[in-house]
Amino acid sequence: MSLAVAIQMDHVSTINIDTDSTFMLALEGQKRGHGLYHYLPQDLSFRHGRLFARMQSLEVRRELGNHYTLGPIADVDLATMDVVLMRQDPPFDMAYITATHLLEHVHPKTLVVNDPVSVRNAPEKLFVTHFSELMPPTLITSRRDEVVAFREKHKDVILKPLFGNGGAGVFHLQPGDENLNALLEMFTLMYREPIIVQRYLPEVRQGDKRIILVDGKPSGGVARIPQEGEARANFHAGGSALKAPLTKREMQICEAIGPILEDKGLIFVGIDVIGDYVTEINVTSPTGIQEINNLDDICIEADIWDAIERRVKQR
Repeated sequence: MSLAVAIQMDHVSTINIDTDSTFMLALEGQKRGHGLYHYLPQDLSFRHGRLFARMQSLEVRRELGNHYTLGPIADVDLATMDVVLMRQDPPFDMAYITATHLLEHVHPKTLVVNDPVSVRNAPEKLFVTHFSELMPPTLITSRRDEVVAFREKHKDVILKPLFGNGGAGVFHLQPGDENLNALLEMFTLMYREPIIVQRYLPEVRQGDKRIILVDGKPSGGVARIPQEGEARANFHAGGSALKAPLTKREMQICEAIGPILEDKGLIFVGIDVIGDYVTEINVTSPTGIQEINNLDDICIEADIWDAIERRVKQR
């Protein structure tokens, strides 16, 4: 099977080939003989009932400083593509949401990964609330009195923005910390949305777990260890990777979430687990492929392409 694959992403020149998951998907797709094309989200245009993208053919290789070649620019009807990989990085803002609406015009005839409707309806920190029995105690609110009461009950808490990513804007408030009012003022100035407050999970000091699910089934996981003096374990926040087989509890979490992911067309998903709790379900542009591959000697991108090809055949 040879597929025409358009990759909607940030510019390929900006990626780190030693950590980037989209790069691995491109390498594997190219290895399988699929034709790759590259475009930016802002290159989309909807006209006369059709969705077009200014795109370029793409070749990739694992050569530092020389990892890609782009062809001439062409205006292409996305309905002529077999697959679109929606892989631009968050923030999950109105530009991101608009892209999902536009891609609806070609999906599912052109398979969009992940399903644009499900991506729009499953922002990381909100989608997980549908699995409240798997979450730590959590509050989502704009009300100061609710935050104060939650903190009085749980003492040690985490505050974070609803649509943040990569650990940005995450604060750990220990008992006795006097910065709550200042943080609430800052969140009010920076965001119109409610904020999230969660009970702090001390297990994060031993790392949180990024688990990749492919079509609802776990393909691998990696422990992300925070730096000394840091409450955030995200790789973007400087967390380091440690080999960590999935525990029985983590398998139970995957079994609870997986069938819903598969049903919603969320082929490539990364969930974050701390101790016994899932804290986020990442469906926009999950990462972690290279870290898991290197530690476990596996090939998650092959699992993802197997799932994509199955879906194309079913279509």
